[in-house]
Parts: sequence; structure tokens; C-alpha cells
Amino acid sequence: MKRAVLCALIVFAAVLHAQPNGADMLARIRQEGLERSQAPAMFATLTDQIGPRLTASPAYKQAADWARDRLRSFGLADARLEPWPFGRGWVLDSLTIEITGPRYMPLIGYAEAWSPSTTGDVVGTPVAIGGKSVAEVTAMRDRLKGAIVLMQPAAVFIKKDREQPTTAPGDVRIGAPQPTGTRQNPADARQIAEIVREAGAAVIVRTSIGEHGTVFLQRRDEGPNALPSIVLAGEHYGMLLRMAERGLPVKLRVNIKSHYLTDDTNGYNVLAEIPGTDPQLRDQVVMIGAHLDSWHAGEGAADNADGSASVLEAARILQAVGAHPKRTIRVALWGGEEEGLLGSKAYVQQHLAGDTNRTARDNVFVYLNQDPGYGPIYGWYLENTPAVQPLFDAWLEPLKALGARRNVMPGIGATDHLSFRAAGIPGFNAIQEYADYDVRIHHTNMDTPERVRDEDLKQSAVVLAWFAWQAANTSERIPRPAPPVTSVR
Repeated sequence: MKRAVLCALIVFAAVLHAQPNGADMLARIRQEGLERSQAPAMFATLTDQIGPRLTASPAYKQAADWARDRLRSFGLADARLEPWPFGRGWVLDSLTIEITGPRYMPLIGYAEAWSPSTTGDVVGTPVAIGGKSVAEVTAMRDRLKGAIVLMQPAAVFIKKDREQPTTAPGDVRIGAPQPTGTRQNPADARQIAEIVREAGAAVIVRTSIGEHGTVFLQRRDEGPNALPSIVLAGEHYGMLLRMAERGLPVKLRVNIKSHYLTDDTNGYNVLAEIPGTDPQLRDQVVMIGAHLDSWHAGEGAADNADGSASVLEAARILQAVGAHPKRTIRVALWGGEEEGLLGSKAYVQQHLAGDTNRTARDNVFVYLNQDPGYGPIYGWYLENTPAVQPLFDAWLEPLKALGARRNVMPGIGATDHLSFRAAGIPGFNAIQEYADYDVRIHHTNMDTPERVRDEDLKQSAVVLAWFAWQAANTSERIPRPAPPVTSVR
């Protein structure tokens, strides 16, 4: 441990002395980022003004156009949108989900993304099939036609957030927790869903796994044969099941109005850059990025307007302080992350994958991503790359006065740096706060600006700007993932 700390301090000292104005640049970045920050205002535009930014929705395109224009106004070069094939968009126009008998009660629920409309009001007693076998559901087929179908048993709630790796003892892999309890066989679940669809159910209702009215949403377009679908708060779903089990004459009214968008079936990434100045290094590229899209029940605040605002602000800071990096710094905001890292995969496939893109791929020095979590940047997941630790530790050391803690050796899954690592490019993701993230915020109706502090937006932008500047000027080489591949799947 002492040897690692000493090594980091030696590298840090070398960084400051070998790089012109290293300490001065950090002071300028800090002053600009903490005293004249535009991050809170940009965050507010993405959340309260534009709102949820579902991929291929008008709100997403509005956010992408706005972000491109902001980058252009900061003076970055070649601020642009890059299209990639996605599919039809979707807009929810209105939703009703309520008990009408034996008493009236509005229910907490949301139509799932890409749900078709119902045929007007659907009124009736729900049919519960959760926990039943394929044979039992088949025997109920006649009852399913035109019905409101409760598809699942009562919720098994997520009770615990992932562990904070910067305060956990040792280096352990930190992943999102999963709900406990018995899960249905996936093959049986698919068969039951097909029986319900073929029977002509009017609308299907699923339960959320979040407590206290927290509704998790995460569903892709299931195509033209999909049924209208809603996710209910777990407590309200459980109430309906108990009423059904007791034979109470509960009646529901459901009405979903939505429409699809087919004129433009592209997704869009936002890109811009600060050109490098060193004749020997300017073709090399340091990338910083975050995903701009979100789900539609909340405002996409912690996932991921905070990351997007911090990336935009980091670019602004570097321009404002007159940074002239040796390597080019490229800024990216991705679309389609929530549907499977689609925007970053499309970028890598078009620009970096395969033999024809070998030179461009080799010239990407590193990709730094900000996504899961909220709050300040505490450090970085090092993706089990010991050789990069002295460098990242040295860069992080002067940021500890701003709340940074430490880098950790394990990696993290399910975010856009993986698209780059799959192509043999070094990619790393920031570590942020996870308290209440998995049980309350991530992909839910509670992902709102109340979870994000202005001070943390400022700190994150300073960290990103500093790491981008250091990576763009270091003489060290960041190890490539091994073995590299030439395509992203």
C-alpha cells in the first residue's frame, strides 16, 4: 500500500512538472468550474424544461439539438448530431388507471414505453394469472379476451442499494442488486405472454419492484402485436391481488392514449471537439461522454441529466480557461443507452470497428464516461487494469479537496464505456453516490432533480475537465484492453 501511494505521488509530481502550467491549469479549472458554473442551469434545462428524454421522442431530439447548440456556443469545433438507425419513436398522450368500484381510488401507475393505446376505456374486474402455470393459464383462455390481466404475483421489493466501492473494504466488484424471491422460468413467462396476447386481452398490468409508490419502468418496443401495458406501484398492485383473492367485486377503468413516430426513425448522438495542438499527438483523441436519453416516468435527472450537464460543463470550462490540449478532446452525448448502449455502439461500429477503422481506433487514447449514480465523482472504476492505477491515482490526488476519494480496481457493467472496451479501446466509468439509487431513483418516477445538488454538478464537471486535460497531455500510455476485437455486438 505504501509503495502504491509513493508511486502515485511520484507520478503526480511528474505530471505537474512535465506538463506546462499543470498546477496553474488545475487552479483555473477549479475557479471557472466552481465560481462561474453553468452546470446547474443546463441541468435544469434538461430536466424541468425539456423533461424525460425517451430515445426517438420529440423531447430527446429537442435535448440533442439544444446540447449541440450549447457546445457550438462554447466554441467547440464541429458540433454536430450523428444519426444512427433506431426505429419508431413513441409518445404517451394520456393515461387513466383507477378503481371505480366498490370504491373510487386513483392508482399510481405508468404506461410502459412503446405501449399501444387501448380501445377507449377498458372497464372490468381484473383477471389475476401471476404465479399460474402454462396449463392453468391456457385453461383460463376464454376469461382473458378483452380483460385487464394482472400478469405477476405480488412484488418482491428491492430493499438494498449497491455497495459504495470507495468506502468498501478492499476491491470488490460492485453491481446493482437484484430482487430476491422465486422468479418464473423465462420460457414459461414467454409462453404465458403469448397465450395472453393470442387470447385478446385488452391490457396487461405488471407490478413495480419499488416500494413506497416507486415505479420502475424499462421496456423496449415489442412491435406491432404488443398489448397495451401498465406498471403499477407494488403496493397498489398487491391491493388488487388481495381484493381478487377475496372475491371482492373490484372494478378498474384503464385508458392509454399514445402514438408512434415513424417519419424519423433515427437515434442521434451529439459530438463536438477541442482540437489538439501538438503536431505529433493532435490526431489522438481523448473522449468524455454520458448518455442523454432517459425513461419517461421521471425527469431523467440522476440517469442521466447530471452526467450530460457535467460533460457539457467540462467542455465549457476547458474552452473558458483557454485550454490548448496536445491531443484532441472529443465530447459525446449518447442516445439509446437505455435500450442497450445503442448510440455508443453505433458510433463505435461506424467510426472505430473493423480493419478499415484501425487507424481511427488506435488513435482513441481513452474514453471517460459518467453515468450510474448521482452526486460527486469519487473516483474511477479501473476495469482491472493495474497499470493505469498510478496515473489515475495521481490525477485524482489533487481533487480530494473537492470530495474525491479513490479509484477502485474492478469494472462496472451496463454503460457506454463498454462499447469502447469491446473494440479494444480503454474505457472507464466514474464512481458516484448510490444511496437510494437502486431502490428509489434508477429508471423510476422518482428520478427527479430533488436527488441532485448544484455543488455536485460543479464538482463532477471539474473532475471531468481535469481528467480530460490530463489525458490529453500526458506522456504516459494507457493500456489497451486485451484481447481487442474488431466489432461491437
